[in-house]
Amino acid sequence: TNFTISSPANAVIGRYNLTLLVTSGNKIFSRFLGQFVLLFNPWCSGDAVYMANENERREYVLNENGIIFVGNAKYIEARGWYYGQFQDHLLNICLTMLDLSLYYRQNAAIDVSRRGDPKYVGRVISSMINGNDNDNGVLLGKWQGSFHSHENPSRWDGSVVILQKWRQDNYKPVQYGQCWVFAGVMCTVLRCLGIPTRLVSNFNSAHDVDRNLSIDKYYDSSGKSLNIGQDSTWDYHVWNESWFIRPDLGTPYNGWQVLDATPQEQSK
Repeated sequence: TNFTISSPANAVIGRYNLTLLVTSGNKIFSRFLGQFVLLFNPWCSGDAVYMANENERREYVLNENGIIFVGNAKYIEARGWYYGQFQDHLLNICLTMLDLSLYYRQNAAIDVSRRGDPKYVGRVISSMINGNDNDNGVLLGKWQGSFHSHENPSRWDGSVVILQKWRQDNYKPVQYGQCWVFAGVMCTVLRCLGIPTRLVSNFNSAHDVDRNLSIDKYYDSSGKSLNIGQDSTWDYHVWNESWFIRPDLGTPYNGWQVLDATPQEQSK
């Protein structure tokens, strides 16, 4: 006998057990048929991550190779990156990542029930890509000092080896990452789960810490710079955008959504 399973477009993603129940008179026989994995589906028009353009689906879901732009505004460098989202064991690693998160540990039932929402899954993954919150995150960030005894962030050229090392080390954060590494790994995980994702590089990137939307610099009466204030401007910064609808905000906000896995302050 052949049978077909149709899942709702907003179904929770993850691993499913498939069991056949046969009723005969007052007896019920149960037989385990196997396990399958359900992912977000950018080809399905009812899915929140639906992307109508086939060329864009090829680029933002299926492409395992990309270029990350780094450097500074006067010397922009194109760096190759291997996402490898379809490589062996990557899917299991990405699904395990969801179950290691603080969201799952604090309330597993609520966490799993929200996994049909790419907005929620994106937030969980952006938290899990860095190890800042004592949540078994994938990467530790380091921007100063010596990198001997651990990997210099500039030596990474792909996500697969990082995610495999994270799993082999029993989900201890891999040392070290910087913004483009966090973004590259997050792109891999989100594409693996079926969410169209790309990287964005920004040069002369402002980092405002007091929420007044400006970079504040202070000088004394003689014009000497005063070293006060935490605002800064970075040579560049790299983050992600993922494609999904926003029923919570309304139709004008559908499309590319910003996600940033680089740990700047404690996650809220």
